[in-house]
Amino acid sequence: MFATRGAIKLAARSFSTAVPQQSKVAVLGAAGGIGQPLSLLLKANPRVTELGLYDIHNTPGVAADVGHINTLSNVAGYTAKDTDGLKKALEGAELVVIPAGVPRKPGMTRDDLFNTNASIVRNLAQACAEVCPKAKLLIISNPVNSTVPIATEVFKKAEVYDPKKIFGVTTLDLLRASRFVGDKLGRIADVPVVGGHAGITIIPLFSQVEGLELSKEERDALTYRVQFGGDEVVKAKDGAGSATLSMAFAGARFADSLLRAAAGEDVLEWAFVRTDLYKSEGLEFFSTYVKLDKDGVKEILPLPASISEYEKELVKNAIVELKKSEAKGTAFVAGN
Repeated sequence: MFATRGAIKLAARSFSTAVPQQSKVAVLGAAGGIGQPLSLLLKANPRVTELGLYDIHNTPGVAADVGHINTLSNVAGYTAKDTDGLKKALEGAELVVIPAGVPRKPGMTRDDLFNTNASIVRNLAQACAEVCPKAKLLIISNPVNSTVPIATEVFKKAEVYDPKKIFGVTTLDLLRASRFVGDKLGRIADVPVVGGHAGITIIPLFSQVEGLELSKEERDALTYRVQFGGDEVVKAKDGAGSATLSMAFAGARFADSLLRAAAGEDVLEWAFVRTDLYKSEGLEFFSTYVKLDKDGVKEILPLPASISEYEKELVKNAIVELKKSEAKGTAFVAGN
């Protein structure tokens, strides 16, 4: 069974108030539906000492707005019209969070976003590889199952690739699983979620939650709800956007985990990363349990042997889809 967050130091449910080291975080796509609340949460995090915000437009306004929050971090906003705006946002960044791209609309899957967001992530990754190649990349832009391979190939081409430093942020799946199980348990519990970040590739491991007993019907319903929880929000917003606020919270939490690790804490998280766990099946990327340190990924841990047969079947099915998404992202960079 996975260690629980109560057992060792993990990503805090509230931000640390310790005196921070110098930590610049860049947000690319900072004026968007995820970028604005994400920038707000990062400004409130005392571990962040500088924010570099970038988007096509409106970023100076976002910077001015969050800049009035009474934490000591400095904020600067740049747009595509600014000379070297993207470069200035990235210079000196320890973390780069990328929520840039178009959001989902009703009836769309994350994969439907590929044609637009693939180019955006490629271009931003190229800038990161040039300006801040040692920064840790946190990729939120969907489809994560393809955009992480895209960023990886860009860094390989630039000959600055370090697999310890590129992450697909799957934290929202963990939050959803935890919240939905909370209705059953009457308390908030940590639920490991592995695989990927789209549909059936999202695999909540309910078998690892102590004290949780589910009927087959409850298990199936909860699994489906975690896998397609984003659809609930897209439908509820009626075309006005996707899961922007909860995704911003998830991104800020994962960023805080990396900042804590950089400060010397032992931190455990889940993320979509380069791994050899399923190399024998031709798969290079998988979301799993990772130990973090100042350099990024310190250790990748395998799935526990105690997962259920149902969950093993979900993993098997997910691998098929993940391989397709991975190949699509890799081919995009090779063909461009």
